[in-house]
Amino acid sequence: MRTLCASTLIGEFFVIGLAGLVAMQLSEVPTGTLWAVCGVAMTLALLLCGMVGRPGGVQLGWVLQAGLIAAGFVVPIMFFLGGCFAALWWASVHYGREVDRIKARHAAHAAS
Repeated sequence: MRTLCASTLIGEFFVIGLAGLVAMQLSEVPTGTLWAVCGVAMTLALLLCGMVGRPGGVQLGWVLQAGLIAAGFVVPIMFFLGGCFAALWWASVHYGREVDRIKARHAAHAAS
């Protein structure tokens, strides 16, 4: 699960940075405020790469997804991109857990 989720989060890191550049041109949000929010979101995305397997990591990932969707109020295309990343996050968590179960089953079978 960690690999799939971390891949999604790295993609989000870049999208958040690019959305910040777009928001500088298209919105009336002060530049300092804009980059403070983008910087926090980008940092959260990177930190979550290492926290996915820990308690609360997946839930914090959902908070980030909600934030990306809410960014659509500043940059409208983020409604779409945030929704896409939320779907990717769900798939990463869901299928990542499936892969983890299969690996554990194979490891248990190989050990016996």
